[in-house]
Amino acid sequence: MPLNVKRNTILLAAALAVNSCLFQLAAAVNSITFVQITGIEGLLGLGPAIFLASSGLAALPAGRAMDRYGRVPVIAIGFVIAALGCSLVALATRTGSTALVITGMALTGAAGGVALLARTAAGDMYPPERRARGIAYVLFGSVFGAILGPAVFAPLFAGKELEPEALTVPWLVAAGLALVACAISLCIRPDPKRIAEQLGTHAGAPPPAAAAPLSEIVRRPGVVPAMIAAVASLAVMASVMNLTGYVVVEHHHHAQEDVFPIIGAHVLGMYALVLFVGPLIDRIGRGVSLYSGLVLMALSCIGLTWFESVLGTAVLLFGLGLGWNLSFVAATAQLADCAAPAERGKLLGFSDLLSALTAAALALLGGLALDALGVSALAIGSTVLVLLPLVRLVRRQEPPATIAARRT
Repeated sequence: MPLNVKRNTILLAAALAVNSCLFQLAAAVNSITFVQITGIEGLLGLGPAIFLASSGLAALPAGRAMDRYGRVPVIAIGFVIAALGCSLVALATRTGSTALVITGMALTGAAGGVALLARTAAGDMYPPERRARGIAYVLFGSVFGAILGPAVFAPLFAGKELEPEALTVPWLVAAGLALVACAISLCIRPDPKRIAEQLGTHAGAPPPAAAAPLSEIVRRPGVVPAMIAAVASLAVMASVMNLTGYVVVEHHHHAQEDVFPIIGAHVLGMYALVLFVGPLIDRIGRGVSLYSGLVLMALSCIGLTWFESVLGTAVLLFGLGLGWNLSFVAATAQLADCAAPAERGKLLGFSDLLSALTAAALALLGGLALDALGVSALAIGSTVLVLLPLVRLVRRQEPPATIAARRT
């Protein structure tokens, strides 16, 4: 294939598979690492909040850099930052330094924000009518990460007391995995942004116009509902997922190694059915997919009120991931439809900025609610928050954008 779409898709999927392992470690032990090192148990949501806020703050500048320099250099630099961040957290577990753990979590969060923008590259390589499934192909790589994560990290915690020193080796392993993902991403050629430009040329489209300012892009039909769904789905999913490790260990009194099968089930929910979900979204439309995903997420959140077993929690986290998959892939495809190749990075980066900052606030508030009121407060609050956008989305339907058809 002249444009190397298939090869690039496999490489992007492989990089995300490795990144999925890092994602699981952060989700499983961010809260616990922060509490163990700082001793501040009342602010257990602060560790995930730092991670998520950094992810959001990095997303918009990373997206702009992708539009200017290409997707690959930015993705590769993101993984280098991840390696540095994980190394600093590992060092903090040995020194007990609050400054180091905060810096390390901020860097790993920023790197996660960059890695999430890999879906921009996925959207670049496929025409609008196949864009959702193209994004799905790349995200499917994370399924292998969902299997690899528990296999790598669970044995590192087995039979060990949960002390800061027990967290050192897992974070160092994560740093090594980040460098592996960096090496994989550097093999992607040509840059997906270039492929998007060639696709437009091959389709007989006029030369791409100058990129519009972000303020103009967000006013295009279809952008606001997609962004609302993206913010709601990512924010609730990320905040609940990042607090689950603490819930399982401290509230349900399971062993630390039991967290990894639960987080693995969650990542499987996020990505295992993505090859089915992508074509389904292309077939039934973005709108129906957005609403359905948010409803499934709400059902999974409220279920945390009643189920405490490892299996029950794993099933609920699987449902949470699947609902996110449906709504978030649909939102991503819709946003990519609304933007030209030179605009997609900053549009998706802006969406991720809003999503991650909202997730950080929810993680912090959720941690306070969890500590003061228990698991039910976290479950009910998350359910309400993920359903609120449906009021706006259902009352104000907007037609799908056609910008991609004119400018891809």
